[in-house]
Amino acid sequence: MAMKETFMNEEAPVSTAASRVVPAAAPAPAALPVLSFADPTALGLFGLAIGCAALLPIAFGMKSAMTVDALRTASWMCLLFGGGCQFLAGLMSFANKNMLGGTLLTTFSFNWVMNWWALDGLANGKQASSAIVLSVDICFLVIFFAMTYAFAFFARVLVLFLLDIDAIYMLRILREVAHVNVGLPIAIGTAILMLLAVYIGISLVLVSASGKSLLPLGPPVLKGVGPAPAH
Repeated sequence: MAMKETFMNEEAPVSTAASRVVPAAAPAPAALPVLSFADPTALGLFGLAIGCAALLPIAFGMKSAMTVDALRTASWMCLLFGGGCQFLAGLMSFANKNMLGGTLLTTFSFNWVMNWWALDGLANGKQASSAIVLSVDICFLVIFFAMTYAFAFFARVLVLFLLDIDAIYMLRILREVAHVNVGLPIAIGTAILMLLAVYIGISLVLVSASGKSLLPLGPPVLKGVGPAPAH
């Protein structure tokens, strides 16, 4: 036992001296998260904008857009671009662990599948049930109210984008409940939505290409108290 204690006492000064000569290692910098894909938000926004562009002639009541062929063309534009691009972008956002972007894009993509179904039905002489569409629109409005609040912590233009979606759904609900003609306000809202989607999408593309904010999206409307816990 005495030999063991002596050995430990003799080694102690060596260890102490070494600690004075060798500096403590600096903590390693935190590793950046590795994303599975590049940011797909612009893809979803451009798809949404093209879908809106396909709807505009119908929304503004152009006679040439009310033919069977025109309705079918618009329905496929809604499905491929409005639905397809946003669905793909939403799944890629989820893969990048972007819950808000993935939820918004994926949810809205199914709305565009509904647009495809409704327009295809009109082309075949069938109209969707107004009661069921009203119920779904109310549910969508509640969801998008929550998403509008959530994105207020990011950028002002994103809030304007979502407020426009909210307004379109409120007009759709008003049309079914009060039986008033809101075709023109919905058409204007759709045109604004297209322009905002193009603006935000181009802004994101230019930031990725140049590293500069050439088309600003504005500061957050709301400020969070701290980072949200990981889920």
